[in-house]
Amino acid sequence: MKLLSVVVPCYNEEENVPYFYEELLKQEDKLKERGIGLEIIYIDDGSKDGTVREVRKLREKDERVHLVSFSRNFGKEAAIYAGLSKAKGDYAVMMDADLQDPPALLPEMFDYIDQGYDSVATRRVTRKGEPPIRSFFARRFYALMKHISKTEIVDGARDYRLMTRQVVDAILSMKEYNRFTKGIFGWVGFQTKWLEYENIERVKGETKWNFWKLLLYSLDGIMAFSTMPLAIASVLGIVFCIFAFLLIIFIVVKTLIYGDPVGGWPSLVCIISLVSGVQLFCLGIVGQYMSKMYMEVKNRPIYLVKEEF
Repeated sequence: MKLLSVVVPCYNEEENVPYFYEELLKQEDKLKERGIGLEIIYIDDGSKDGTVREVRKLREKDERVHLVSFSRNFGKEAAIYAGLSKAKGDYAVMMDADLQDPPALLPEMFDYIDQGYDSVATRRVTRKGEPPIRSFFARRFYALMKHISKTEIVDGARDYRLMTRQVVDAILSMKEYNRFTKGIFGWVGFQTKWLEYENIERVKGETKWNFWKLLLYSLDGIMAFSTMPLAIASVLGIVFCIFAFLLIIFIVVKTLIYGDPVGGWPSLVCIISLVSGVQLFCLGIVGQYMSKMYMEVKNRPIYLVKEEF
């Protein structure tokens, strides 16, 4: 019998842990018919509630349940990496504990694996339940990435993805500290089948992703899988150099023809402010890339484990 490792990142998901377990086991018989067994790996990302306690309760009655508990909150990207590192299965799937990733899709996902696909990924075609402003900026982000990055990042893509062992090993080979998993999935390639489904609201609790966290996460994605911002900064520098050169010629000619009357300081202040703003903007872009390099060269561990079973 082959083994499926189910990786479940959790941050303050005390209420959802048992619900997820029950829903997943509803698919157990269908998986057994395919000759597939289960191991369930909960990754506690420094939760402050009773998430670990609930996982221990499940472990007492089911030895297939495992836990990796972080020493603090390292983020979902670290949790995904930790879960895949611990996974022993011939296949691995990542699913959120809030049941926004329906376990009922697993049999259909395995149908495509049997057809020869290396991974089966999911994307939501609606954003029901999300604030409109978040949905708007999310769509703009995916549209932007489509134009500035060579890596395929699909609009509405979820982390819910079934992968063969070969794909899992390829992802684990990318040990970068600043991780953007949606981009890593696209970068490693392999033949992927996309499943579409309508957005499902959380069973319990509230999302841990607010607008600003998503904004910073999107910036991580841009920096990790595109150098276009650096190119933009370079182009802006060239454009303003040309502008300054033409302005110098204009001032020299004007002075020779009309003299040099005092005046024009408001426009001068505006030009200085504009150019200074562009300089700071470009410096900020370079600074973001340097900060990512700084974190990489420190070679710190992606996560630290407090408890594991």
